[in-house]
Amino acid sequence: MDMNQYLSMFIDESNDHLQSLNENMLQLEANPEDLGIVQVIFRSAHTLKGMAATMGFEDLASLTHKMENVLDMVRNEKLKMQDYIFDTMFKSLDALETMVQDITGGGEGKADVSSIVASLQAIESGEWTGGSAPVAKVDKQTNSSISNAVELDEFQYSVLDQSIAEGHRVFYVDVLVSEHSQLKGVRAYMVFDMLERSGEVVKAYPSVQDIEQEKFERSFSLYYITTKEAQELEKGIMSISEIESAKLIQLDQETLQQMTNQAAAAVAVEAAPAPVVGSDSPVLDSKPQEEGKAASTKAATPKQAAAPSRTIRVDIERLDVLMNLFSELLIDRSRLEQLASETGNNDLSDTVAHLSRVSTDLQNIVLKLRMVPVDTVFNRFPRMIRDLAKTLDKKIDLVITGAETELDRTVIDEIGDPLVHLLRNAVDHGVESISERVAAGKPEMGTVNLRAFHSGNHVFIEIEDDGKGIYREKLLQTAIKRGVVTEEQGAKMSDDEVNQLLFAPGFSTADKISDISGRGVGLDVVKSKITSLGGNVTITSTPGKGTNFSVQLPLTLSIIAAMLVRLGSEKYAVPLSSIVETAIVQREQVRNIHGNKMITFRESLIPYLSLSEVFGVPDFNDADEKETEIVVIRKGERLAAVAVEEFIGQSEIVLKSMGTYLPAIEGISGATILGDGQVALILDPNAFIK
Repeated sequence: MDMNQYLSMFIDESNDHLQSLNENMLQLEANPEDLGIVQVIFRSAHTLKGMAATMGFEDLASLTHKMENVLDMVRNEKLKMQDYIFDTMFKSLDALETMVQDITGGGEGKADVSSIVASLQAIESGEWTGGSAPVAKVDKQTNSSISNAVELDEFQYSVLDQSIAEGHRVFYVDVLVSEHSQLKGVRAYMVFDMLERSGEVVKAYPSVQDIEQEKFERSFSLYYITTKEAQELEKGIMSISEIESAKLIQLDQETLQQMTNQAAAAVAVEAAPAPVVGSDSPVLDSKPQEEGKAASTKAATPKQAAAPSRTIRVDIERLDVLMNLFSELLIDRSRLEQLASETGNNDLSDTVAHLSRVSTDLQNIVLKLRMVPVDTVFNRFPRMIRDLAKTLDKKIDLVITGAETELDRTVIDEIGDPLVHLLRNAVDHGVESISERVAAGKPEMGTVNLRAFHSGNHVFIEIEDDGKGIYREKLLQTAIKRGVVTEEQGAKMSDDEVNQLLFAPGFSTADKISDISGRGVGLDVVKSKITSLGGNVTITSTPGKGTNFSVQLPLTLSIIAAMLVRLGSEKYAVPLSSIVETAIVQREQVRNIHGNKMITFRESLIPYLSLSEVFGVPDFNDADEKETEIVVIRKGERLAAVAVEEFIGQSEIVLKSMGTYLPAIEGISGATILGDGQVALILDPNAFIK
């Protein structure tokens, strides 16, 4: 069987399972006695192991198998989770992620995990040295002489018994693989995978490990909890190729007791128990079977099985192609609207109006297809903060809100690294050590808030800590010492301007440079990356109370609303999200202050920029005009007025890259094609406000 065709699916699903394992392991660390979480972790690890074994990635499967052994001891209450075990498990997850990344890059998923495996084996055997010895429970059935039975320990029996009492269906399942099958382990894995989609396998014989390594003849048996009917389960199992037969017995509490009896279990295996449906052979005991059905009917309505997934994975390149095609359609729509207006044909106008409505709805759908919750970025941060806190010997509570907020996939792919820098700075340099916090009258545990929310055409992501904050004088003295500003310049700077010094290349206020970060290390990278995405980052801080980094990002980078303006024979587009308002000013209102042109706007002075001078427009000069139209633009809290000749109107425009034909031009973020076929340059307001 050629497994290469499944490689992409394997990588995607492996990453999903690893993310789930990290998240649930963090939950378990907070609630180490919750066996329900252990069961979820065990199932994810088990599925990942089976997938890796099927694909032939033995190292990955082997490490996951060792993790599974430890988890199995925990869920059977033979071992209690402790710090050393958690640390070893997290190291194992890191190694698995490295292996999957290697596979993604075309490798074979190999890594040196001998030390991790040794630690897992020591935990499993009770020889570990990371803390007190594991707490073991004696299995009452370990002396059983039955070698060919599905034995249940006390915990497994209680799980099945309680499930029956709560109205769930419990089945004893016996599956026979065709004698001609060349991939018994794969067929068995497919059966387990199908069953685990709608229920839980509690116990199997032979063991799951032996089954997946094909250490069985042809048949295997298991106890299974579900809400599904026997007919549906049997049909699902038999739909898998090379499965010869599937027999199911629905158990009630009485028949469960019989099945756990050593003699009855041996008889059940040797006699090949008959299925509830689909067979003429007698059932184990018809009366208990009927009573079991009645009890199931009278019991409280069982929880519904999870609905089948209604999502599909789509390669981002396909969405890019779809967006490009729709962009062309949008350009043609603008052209048709202009032609309909010029011709005055009512039928054409009505048709174009309908086309506009339909294409607007299509535009909304296409844009939503590209929108991804920021949770896809946020979900890796709890684990990162946990590791940083342990490294720095701090207590950190990461509070995430607004993870469902959606952003364009292009922005999502780029924003991860800047947020990592900001969070590492908040933990390392923002939040004080435990002793410093206690001395300052603060709780030992510091808090880092990670928030995302919509506001207008933007998404804001805030990282706020309750640490020591930023002290203006210390920051300014460091900047002067490093030659970033002079004393005279520093004296004139506002608090916001001083805070912005943190984004100067290589600037840091850290007393000691650690391998984590110092406030400012890497922040110039953060600034440039966010600016390249059309966003902005601002800082507010209260000394002794904490610091807030606010990142402003555009919702999408593909289609934007813009104001079209004219300068002579040239047209430009200004993103509406950056416009405060438009106005007309008289020439005498423009003042020259210290060599800079300024105008009075809303009782304050703001810079006045001549767009014709900036871009050297040959057939327009606003200095010759008695009155000039202006567009007031915003960057954070700062404003500026840009002089233009004429307003054309508002329009939805398609953002096109300038490509490699033109070098990067300051003040221009791209271009768009208008309805008349002309090209209009799109202004980057951030470049005009320093």
